[in-house]
Amino acid sequence: MEEGTVKINENEEKTRKEEIYTKVVRAGKRTYFFDVKATRKDDYYLTITESKKRTGKEGKTFYEKHKIFLYKEDFEKFTEGLKDVVNFINNGKTTKHEEVRSEKNNAGEANTEELSAGKFTSVSFEDLG
Repeated sequence: MEEGTVKINENEEKTRKEEIYTKVVRAGKRTYFFDVKATRKDDYYLTITESKKRTGKEGKTFYEKHKIFLYKEDFEKFTEGLKDVVNFINNGKTTKHEEVRSEKNNAGEANTEELSAGKFTSVSFEDLG
C-alpha cells in the first residue's frame, strides 16, 4: 500500500456508496429518519425509520425501530395516499381522488363508511411474518 493511502474495509465502502442523503425529524418522543440510498446499480430509494426511546425491564434504555423501504416507482402513489390521509385527518374530508377510489371499493379494501363506523381488522406484527 502506498504512503498516504487509507484502506477502507468493504463494509465501510458499501455504506458510503449506499447512503446518499439523510433528513432527521425529531417529533416528540419519536425521531424519524428519511434516508436516500442507492442500489448497486445506482437506483435511488428511500428508507423511512421511526425510532422510539424505550426502557427495558432492567432499566436499560434501548431504541425501538420500525423501517419501511419506498422505491422510486412507488413514490407517486405513496405521496398521493399520504396527502389524502393527512387531508382527512386535518379536515375530516377526503380528496376527490379518495372518494372515487372508495366508490370503486377494490376487492378486499374497506370502504369509507366501514372505516368511519370503526370496522377495522386487528393485525399484529407477528401476523406479518
